[in-house]
Amino acid sequence: MPTITINTQQESYPIHINALESITHNSKVLLITNPKVGGLYLSKVLSRIDAKEVFVCSIPDGERFKTMQSIEQILECAFSNKLDRKSLMIALGGGVISDMVGFASGIYERGIDFVSIPTTLLAQVDASVGGKCGINNAYGKNLVGLFHQPKAVYVDSAFLQTLPKRELNAGIAEMIKMAICFDRDGFYALQKANLYNPNELERFIQKAIKTKAAVVSQDERESGIRAALNYGHTFGHIIENLTHYKTYLHGEAVGMGMIMANELALKLALITQSQRDGIKQLLQTYNLNLDFKIQNINEFYQKFFLDKKSHQGNLTFILPNGIGDVVIKNDIPKNTILEVLEMFA
Repeated sequence: MPTITINTQQESYPIHINALESITHNSKVLLITNPKVGGLYLSKVLSRIDAKEVFVCSIPDGERFKTMQSIEQILECAFSNKLDRKSLMIALGGGVISDMVGFASGIYERGIDFVSIPTTLLAQVDASVGGKCGINNAYGKNLVGLFHQPKAVYVDSAFLQTLPKRELNAGIAEMIKMAICFDRDGFYALQKANLYNPNELERFIQKAIKTKAAVVSQDERESGIRAALNYGHTFGHIIENLTHYKTYLHGEAVGMGMIMANELALKLALITQSQRDGIKQLLQTYNLNLDFKIQNINEFYQKFFLDKKSHQGNLTFILPNGIGDVVIKNDIPKNTILEVLEMFA
């Protein structure tokens, strides 16, 4: 079984790829999932856990439930079952579950361990890797949270067999994003690949995880190179917020955000029209909806200032610099940004 190791300043942890291993823990375990994933896989996963006691907490499914109310529900499960600082939380689900369990475990009794068992493609290649844990609020996406690395991640492609194609496509958008940022050859390989083929998909999952692991190992707390992984997210998070996290999956919003960011990059001569068109065509190969219309340009623009990368009133954008490289720009004139937004109105 391939294992990829993430090395941070504080610790290292493994990402196990392929069949789900047994998980042994000598204290209490709280497994957090949602009704949809639990109905499919809870019994399978419970059979692989060897612990003193195992409890299950089921929280509502969906991005709109990635809130403090759900965190309180997880904490209530932990307190009522008397978890202590030697206990373990397990995240079984997609990116929403991964984010919330990382956050809840990070604040429970000032921090306990957790492991992640991601069941969506997006969570396997992105959300469960790197320890960024957060929740949404009225002001925006992931604005409340912390960095809390898991003790291990278990990536089993068998979970993807029941994944709806729309969810699969949303995860593919994040894989494309990583290749554009850091892997030029990988991007051109993706143009020739068929990720609906399970063997090809598994190969590219490993490539994406290796890319993410290398970035996180260099910059755990997003003070430099890791910020580049937010390509597409500056616009995408606003799309999610404006649609109240009900209309688009995260990967779909990121795909739209990449299209918007590419128009800004084209205006700044960072990419060519051919590169812009190539990215859009690859996203369209996987039936991603890229047609978001901005209803209020000023409202959209003002929400940029709530982005976590903005600093002292300066907006920061992650833009492709050709294929396989990115730049972080914080000096783009307001008029240039508004011209791009008008293209999508």
